[in-house]
Amino acid sequence: MNRLIVVSNRLPFALDVTSEDLWTVTPAAGGLVSAIEPVLRERGGTWIGWPGIAGKIPRTPLEEATRDVGYAVVPVSLSEAERDEFYYGYSNEVIWPLFHDLQSFCHFEPAFWDTYKTVNERYAEAIARHCQPGDFIWVHDYHLMYVAQALRARGVDAALTFFLHIPFPPFDLRNFLQCVRRVLPEAEILPRAGVQRIRYRGREIRASRFPIGIDFESFEKGAASEEVAQRTRKLRAAFPDCQLMLGADRLDYSKGIPERLRAFRDALERHSELQGRVVLIQNVVPSRVEIPRYHEFKDRIDRLVGDINGRFSTDTWLPVHYRFRSLTRDDLLAHYRACEIALVTPLKDGMNLVAKEYCACSVDKNDGVLILSQFAGAAEQLKPGAVLVNPYDVEQVADTILKVFRMNDAERRARMKRMRRVVRDENVFWWVDSFLKAGSQLKTRSARIASRRHAKITR
Repeated sequence: MNRLIVVSNRLPFALDVTSEDLWTVTPAAGGLVSAIEPVLRERGGTWIGWPGIAGKIPRTPLEEATRDVGYAVVPVSLSEAERDEFYYGYSNEVIWPLFHDLQSFCHFEPAFWDTYKTVNERYAEAIARHCQPGDFIWVHDYHLMYVAQALRARGVDAALTFFLHIPFPPFDLRNFLQCVRRVLPEAEILPRAGVQRIRYRGREIRASRFPIGIDFESFEKGAASEEVAQRTRKLRAAFPDCQLMLGADRLDYSKGIPERLRAFRDALERHSELQGRVVLIQNVVPSRVEIPRYHEFKDRIDRLVGDINGRFSTDTWLPVHYRFRSLTRDDLLAHYRACEIALVTPLKDGMNLVAKEYCACSVDKNDGVLILSQFAGAAEQLKPGAVLVNPYDVEQVADTILKVFRMNDAERRARMKRMRRVVRDENVFWWVDSFLKAGSQLKTRSARIASRRHAKITR
């Protein structure tokens, strides 16, 4: 394997201006960064993406801040209009709701599509400038689905790989391969276990599921640190005689936050033994706040939290502790470690790494319980230990909260032990290796084709 070129909407570093001539560069947060960055740091290569500011990108601050990260960082620039129409527009008001089966949330605007193609072509130009023969090009997620076509149009014949981090939408169908059969009837799908092979117009394409993992050892070591341990003890001491439940989500309607709050309200209404003995700590990370629908969604969450606390709180107990802000890494790890129950209940999710991070941070007797949506990608791997629920079924989730509240320590430990084993073995490095292994045959085949083309030209 030669160099790895990672291409994503955002770089793992965010560039911001604090004054006219003063710039700051900070590590970016997010599931993709936490999964890919340690791998690229270890292997070396190039990361291409947008640094988070509109307009001209000052090269010096970014170059100085990333000089020793272990890989090259290539920024792609976007104007304010391009950011609005490519990112907020087509990516998050068309593709995101469409792929999460929320077509009524889509805002179809023709200009969005034109800008989406323009930006994808700019990414393709950056890749073409920095790639070399034999490079492994790995493009990520729904923002950049047009990049491959733009690269082929520019004559780049390297092996191209793409990883979709969100669910693939059904076209009145069950999965991606059935969509291929429906949309491209001339494509030949060769039946086999594991990685599927698709032949289409002289090309060979491979498709499969690659469940993304986390850096298990990093999370476990961080959770076991003395700093996090102190924060954990302080958090638990603030809620004596209560079991703590954690909800940790980005602000998004796919995460099932209102449904979760309604389920907790229902649990308190129907199961009085939970009152005064369970606290839900719900942390929501601001996201896409420039989109009006997200403002409305936050207002809905705020009203539900207010309703629950107004109806059930006492002088000594507040059922929902709600924060609308990002947590520091140590604070997040302390919350994972302190909470006996985690509620990860998205309506639909590509994977949801919060579930895996919670398991990795369960270092105190391995007694955490994970309530997990059956519609999260993580459910397939974690179902031996997680308690699976349908997030739309409010009463079922409410009854499950009571069930895990009553669950004995032996069952908790057995469940968590099974999940931790999976998360440890199928970590981020396993995920990358499995993806690169599947793509390596494409790279070899691509090199043979390029060699034959070169031979024809030089004859």
